[in-house]
Amino acid sequence: MRAIPGIGTEVPIWLLGSSLYSAQLAAYLGLPFAFASHFAPDLLLQALEVYRATYRPSAAWPKPHAMVGVNVVCAGSDEEAARLFTSIQQRFLGMVRGRRGPLPAPVAPAVLDTQWSAHEKAQVQRMLAASAVGSAASVCAQLDALVARTAADELIVAGAIFNHAARVASYERLAASWLAPEGAVAQRELRHRTVAR
Repeated sequence: MRAIPGIGTEVPIWLLGSSLYSAQLAAYLGLPFAFASHFAPDLLLQALEVYRATYRPSAAWPKPHAMVGVNVVCAGSDEEAARLFTSIQQRFLGMVRGRRGPLPAPVAPAVLDTQWSAHEKAQVQRMLAASAVGSAASVCAQLDALVARTAADELIVAGAIFNHAARVASYERLAASWLAPEGAVAQRELRHRTVAR
């Protein structure tokens, strides 16, 4: 394989998928597997189970290594995060209705409740089930729960936030709370190793 750019850098090859077939293929090839649960979470746990149960070690990856996609909106408060999250909720509502377009501006959650039916809301919630939304503390608790449930080795964090400055601030809050201080990282890794093994 020839990757441009990247020739000679030995960039690791991953298989990203949202199906049981992609999990089986990654296991068969001895590759790390990333599941696109940030938009298709229905088969997440089953795919991870299949991947780990059928994994064939490779020279580069002697053990299975799984990454889980998650939407993250980390704001100054749970309420502000819920408002910012309405952008991606509206985008997925558009998909349910067969309409695609740019990421919509956020609205108050109460306004969004007037725009969708109960059935549409349930569909959007199902599609966005792998999401962590709230203040830094809330997001960390939700991510801890996701890692405990999936034994993920890594996370793909997607941050579909309408305002660029708010998106950057969300990533900064996440990094400051999830990755630092180093003691918190060590505790999280220790908990993960206990859960995953």
